[in-house]
Amino acid sequence: MIGSGVLDSGHEHIAGGETAVGSAARVKLMGVIAVASLVAVFAAGAAAQRRGSFPFRGPDQMPNVKVDGGFTFARVRYAEYRGWRADYPMMEQNLATMLREMTTVQTDPSRTNVHAFDDPELNLFPIAYLSEPGYWYPTESEVLGLRQYLARGAFLIVDDFHFPREWAVFETAMRRVLPDARIDRLDISHPIFDTFFHIKTLAVPYPGRLGERGLMGEFYGIHEDNDVTKRLMVMINYNIDIGDYIEWSGEDIYARASTNEAYKFGINYIIYGLTH
Repeated sequence: MIGSGVLDSGHEHIAGGETAVGSAARVKLMGVIAVASLVAVFAAGAAAQRRGSFPFRGPDQMPNVKVDGGFTFARVRYAEYRGWRADYPMMEQNLATMLREMTTVQTDPSRTNVHAFDDPELNLFPIAYLSEPGYWYPTESEVLGLRQYLARGAFLIVDDFHFPREWAVFETAMRRVLPDARIDRLDISHPIFDTFFHIKTLAVPYPGRLGERGLMGEFYGIHEDNDVTKRLMVMINYNIDIGDYIEWSGEDIYARASTNEAYKFGINYIIYGLTH
């Protein structure tokens, strides 16, 4: 539960920190983007990709691809629950499409990989995405795999969970991975919100009915050495589902303004993970 345990320690609001783009940046950024056109650029193509019914409308798992020097999205699989594949694979395909359109990151939207935390192949990818961690009960080998993955400099994006019960499950799992880590609540001044897009507000509702009833996203992170001026290792989207907004972006299910914000978060996360 939020507010308890070693990982919480008061959820400090973060200000300042290092600059957004590292000195040896592996990503060249384009100039100013017309943010208002984010969804419009892409809506027509995405609308043609409907694949059945919510929530698991894609294949169980597409074949993994070999690393070729470009950016490939890596999603984390876990055994206990199908939630690992929520919004898969259209979320990563849609995000990769926007990433390719708006940055010079070399990526093929058709290429997306799925690996467990204890799969050595995961170490080939600098960024991993974990969906629905409120149902994530890692094995000992997965705990060790994630600990080593983060220690090597990788970046983990956690998304799509809400309410105290799911937080408690996630926090318990992360305490096993990083027993001495602290989870800090991030505010708008954190560098990750200014890495590519200058995000002006964190007031983004949970998609659908929960958001309509007032559930708003909260953003947390785990920093290297519990030092807020150092690298953010884990980005945590709580009471929000960035992936769902992106998956359905071509079908006008959710408010366009919120969908645009979700894309900005997603692109910033990728750029941050590639440059820090």
